[in-house]
Amino acid sequence: MYHLAKGIYLYATSKEEYSVLLLGLDNAGKTTFHEQIKSLFLPSNPAPKLKTVPTVGQNVSTITLPDMYLKVWDVGGQHSLRKLWQSYYTSCHAIVFVIDSTDIGDGNLEHDNSGRLEECRLVLEDVLQHSETEGVPLLVLANKQDREDCVEVVRIKEGFVKKVFEGGKGAGIRDSRVLPVSALTGTGVKEAVEWVRTRVKWNKEGRPPVMR
Repeated sequence: MYHLAKGIYLYATSKEEYSVLLLGLDNAGKTTFHEQIKSLFLPSNPAPKLKTVPTVGQNVSTITLPDMYLKVWDVGGQHSLRKLWQSYYTSCHAIVFVIDSTDIGDGNLEHDNSGRLEECRLVLEDVLQHSETEGVPLLVLANKQDREDCVEVVRIKEGFVKKVFEGGKGAGIRDSRVLPVSALTGTGVKEAVEWVRTRVKWNKEGRPPVMR
């Protein structure tokens, strides 16, 4: 009887935990975005460390939201580290793919088949084609929107993201969105976290959370 009561109590007082992967090319701003998330949602509200160094391996934090825990995995984006991404796919509930919107030409794949935008395409297609990411919600963040030389989010959506999804390697239809963000100033960070929160809840039958 004691064990039954304890089990009921633990279930009633536990929260769902969802894991989110931050992916993207090196220098896209993933770690700065992660720092802003920690500043906004950790109880201590630490000041974001805006002068970051390239991530070697991973940075991990768990934030508490009213209805869940969100475990954020900031994984290194250097070419040599990208093969390690697939080891995280099985346990992730959402993927946030960060793009440096100042380093992609004019944002149209038809005008760029050799630069960073093409590299973004190849990397994103590789993520989408993996069997363990099937059905996982995808948020594409057009970062560095505070810069005058950035490509507007609507052009990134039409010239890049839409073409990736419509291409033969886009892996079909999935729950996805493209949002503008400035990891440096924090603009758009709350909106990004809120989108992830709603979509992992919506997809909980397809990718159940961990209870803790």
